[in-house]
Amino acid sequence: MTIREKLELDEKELLSPYAMLSMNSKGRLKEEEQCDIRPVFQRDRDRILHSKSFRRLKDKTQVFLSPDGDHYRTRLTHTLEVSQNARTIAKALRLNEDLVEAIALGHDLGHTPFGHAGERALNLVCPYGFKHSEQSVRTVDLLEKDGQGLNLTYEVRDGMLNHQTESMPSTLEGKIVRLSDKIAYIHHDMDDAIRAGILTENDIPVELGEVIGFTTGKRLDTFIHDIVINSLDKDDIVMSEEIGTAMKKFREFMFESVYVNPVAKAEEGKAEMLIKTLYDYYLKHFELVPPELKRLIDCGETKEKLVCDFISAMTDRFAIAKYEEIYIPQYWHG
Repeated sequence: MTIREKLELDEKELLSPYAMLSMNSKGRLKEEEQCDIRPVFQRDRDRILHSKSFRRLKDKTQVFLSPDGDHYRTRLTHTLEVSQNARTIAKALRLNEDLVEAIALGHDLGHTPFGHAGERALNLVCPYGFKHSEQSVRTVDLLEKDGQGLNLTYEVRDGMLNHQTESMPSTLEGKIVRLSDKIAYIHHDMDDAIRAGILTENDIPVELGEVIGFTTGKRLDTFIHDIVINSLDKDDIVMSEEIGTAMKKFREFMFESVYVNPVAKAEEGKAEMLIKTLYDYYLKHFELVPPELKRLIDCGETKEKLVCDFISAMTDRFAIAKYEEIYIPQYWHG
């Protein structure tokens, strides 16, 4: 018996009857030999962690574009906070931590530079539309490893695809990540907004604070405890009506105060223009798209999708550098 097989039996013995066991995975897009040490979801987690798209998250905007301070969140630190929230909940409920972590680490791999401003821009200009959740799956299925993809399991891909509000994952582990993503961003975006001087704790409506807490730490503790207490020994991941409603209202408060705040979002119009301009440029000059993407034309991919792939993979810094290289005159160095 291999180490992997022993670990799979441990899962069967120790985890909740509602957990997604590694041995019961629906498998991968392409069949491959099992690892003798790692169960499938641990292996997926490792593949994501070592991918180029994961490393690029460190230079992609979360909410504040190119902030001066060292302590503002990036897309990478957001991802790590989602992962930690999700693992805490999964451990308490005896669900599969490896699956939760793999989904959490992969859920934003397809996000654009400049956060949701970049996503909006590509969605407007690309005839196929653009959603970062779909792009995350496309990244691991097709774009990573020069067109080979990471060949992840069905359950991880399902959790990545369905982590947003309008959809629902098929596993409890995916549902944990879906909630943990919302908890993470309303928690850390409030913290960053206070750091930026846009909000103070006193701006939070008193009736909300009395339910979920008047500090970022207390609110995080309230949300996670509520999920664990109300999901224990259930075939679902749920919140109490009181806390669930309060979280929804707090999220609405954040949208009004931060996500559409003209001070916080002053540069987003420029970012959208930059992304749209790069899209038009590379569509007209497709020969400048990286060769590993151009080769996918032979697999039936369209130029429009491949230009989206190229731009969405850019970091904020790389996108700005490309725009300057193409459109900003350079001083003559004779």
